Amino acid sequence: MRIGELAALLGVSTRTVRYYHHQGVLPEPPRLTNGYREYGMRDAVALARVRRLVELGLSLDEARDVIAEDRSRDLPEILAEIDADLAAQEQEIGRRRARLAQVLARAEDGTLGPDDTASPDLVAFLRVVDVPASRSAAWDRDLLVLVDSTSAADNRERTLAMLDTLAADPATAARGQEFYRRLDELADAEPGDPRVDPLAAELADYSVEHVLHGMRPGPDWDPAQLEPFLEGLAPAQAEVVRRATHLIATRKLQ
Repeated sequence: MRIGELAALLGVSTRTVRYYHHQGVLPEPPRLTNGYREYGMRDAVALARVRRLVELGLSLDEARDVIAEDRSRDLPEILAEIDADLAAQEQEIGRRRARLAQVLARAEDGTLGPDDTASPDLVAFLRVVDVPASRSAAWDRDLLVLVDSTSAADNRERTLAMLDTLAADPATAARGQEFYRRLDELADAEPGDPRVDPLAAELADYSVEHVLHGMRPGPDWDPAQLEPFLEGLAPAQAEVVRRATHLIATRKLQ
């Protein structure tokens, strides 16, 4: 194949192919006596591989390393890996479409709720758990949906297992709802309110005992990273969360 035929086959421009050559991501094939490059099957596979790696978010430097490793393998092995990758994509697309069909069905019958874009397991949990109607509870719920939407599958499973455990224990669940009540009482308070520190300390203890299970912010944690997530809380409520997070990060809780 000539460069134009290769580019057309993979749905890219000839400029893109030349750029990949220039960056060392795509090996240059031998040239014919007339000076034209001659591309074959392995070149097409390599270009398809580069496209896929870039679509997955790898930098060109990272893609270059992967392609270099691929050159030492036989073509059937490379093709089998690409086939397995495509099969996994098909399965993921199938799961997403099934989930989308559920959301569309609720939208069409007017029952779509604000939490219904979360994972099915979290949606089911939120429908049965007794969460009070309060500003702080609504903030916590939104944060949970955000975490669920951005977490890997294994992390979501651990989070849901933890939530199920908390909800199943009446005393622990009641203590959690008491936090919502006390946070709501701070809706009109200032950050220096004397109720802030005791509530922050109790919230930190509760989180370490029932939620974090040994996980703590790392040594490089920057408190400023927390600020965007405090939107929607009153000043004193936000200060409780700040101080609780600081306690979790800096002292050993019993």
